Amino acid sequence: MAHRGDPYRHRENTLPSLRSALREGADAVEIDVRLTRDGRPVLLHDATLKRLWGHDRALAEVAADELSALTDGGVPALAEALDVLLRASASARILVDLPNPAAARAVVAEVRAAGAAERTYYCGGTRSALAVRAAAPDAEIALSWTTVAGPRPALLDDVRPRWLNLRFGLADEELVTAAHARGLLVSAWTADTRRTMERLLCHGVDALTTNRIGVLRRVVDG
Repeated sequence: MAHRGDPYRHRENTLPSLRSALREGADAVEIDVRLTRDGRPVLLHDATLKRLWGHDRALAEVAADELSALTDGGVPALAEALDVLLRASASARILVDLPNPAAARAVVAEVRAAGAAERTYYCGGTRSALAVRAAAPDAEIALSWTTVAGPRPALLDDVRPRWLNLRFGLADEELVTAAHARGLLVSAWTADTRRTMERLLCHGVDALTTNRIGVLRRVVDG
């Protein structure tokens, strides 16, 4: 799983980054999606433009046309990114990370309109996962988890995730085995060293997310 594309070569969550990740052998690409002021789903992890684009502006206060001007078209619309990913690969999957649960309905609708529903699944914390489930009863969800104590059975019943998406430091053999026993697949994020990648593979995780997709591809193939 390529984390926000191929960010060691190209700026994260941009079209060049997505294309590069697929060229480097990603089986899936994770993208972060938020809404502009006028409700347009676009690719951006942060709530502001400061870190990546140098503008101390909240995305929620910027309309899509202004965003394009501020970033010279660098922040792609979700529809544009989906088109690129679908055209560039006949099989690679798309993992949509939703930092803001309020975006769930608009994002699910955009994915469906693009004809990408079959190859798209969603990740996020509890609130985002529940928002996706409410918007799409049939959606495939990876419930992101960051604490040692696993999710409560009642939460799993409400979210009905296909995946437990763990911070890489939590993904030990015991937790992976327990998740598998519940019928869940396990993904881990974000593994960037060979040693971490190899350890997680030995623990039996089903997917790894990395910023160094070329390195992970070589580890897996080896």
